[in-house]
Amino acid sequence: MDIATIIGLIVGTLMLVMGMGFDFNKMIFDSPKLSGFVDMPSVFVVIFGSLFGSMLIAQNLKQWIIALKAAKLVFFMPKGAPSELINQLVGFAETARRDGILALENVTDDIKDDYLVRGIRLAVDGTDPELIEGIMETELEIMETRHNDVIAFWSLVGKYAPTWGMLGTLIGLVLMLADMRPETIGPNMAIALLTTYYGAIIANFIALPIADKLKSQHSIENLVKNIILKGVMSIQSGDNPRIVQQKLMIYLPPNERTFD
Repeated sequence: MDIATIIGLIVGTLMLVMGMGFDFNKMIFDSPKLSGFVDMPSVFVVIFGSLFGSMLIAQNLKQWIIALKAAKLVFFMPKGAPSELINQLVGFAETARRDGILALENVTDDIKDDYLVRGIRLAVDGTDPELIEGIMETELEIMETRHNDVIAFWSLVGKYAPTWGMLGTLIGLVLMLADMRPETIGPNMAIALLTTYYGAIIANFIALPIADKLKSQHSIENLVKNIILKGVMSIQSGDNPRIVQQKLMIYLPPNERTFD
């Protein structure tokens, strides 16, 4: 579980609620103030307009479903700590150096990373090094394309939501001008502005943060996959475990590098 996402959601929601209905003089939440920020037609205009209307036009249905499902990933940390992975690969290099690379066939059942399993199996099968590298690099490229598609989806939601908020405000203004009674101008103007408010929240508190978190997670996963690729190629070439460690440690920040 990514605790940073949880803390961000709690703090952000608390700040919004405090801004909408917290009476600092009485130090209590004022429910009437909060209710003034709720208007279901405005919610429907912004959410359904941006997430369903614009995005279903901009993306095909399969991409749309994949991107929505991917949103839950912001609550989870990417699998595999780079330092632990390096130690694991160095251990595989020691096994291959001592017992031969065929001995690694017995360790794949305990490996949870499918990318690493495929790399080890290709090496154990005696596949040509250039072919191994080509296959693994192609998989990395496909992963990057897939991730970038999802990131682009949420970035587009962040782009369209404020626009739908403005459209909702214009609709509200038109309705207000059609009924210009003094007692209705204030409430109607407030409702009209709510769609702009909702659009800003969806863009800056939901969609764009999701896109940025997924981008950050992609960077971590890409680093892990590159460590695996370099490690498998080094093991396949029969490098000394110490050399394998030296090659892989350069992927870590200087303060995290440890050498035996």
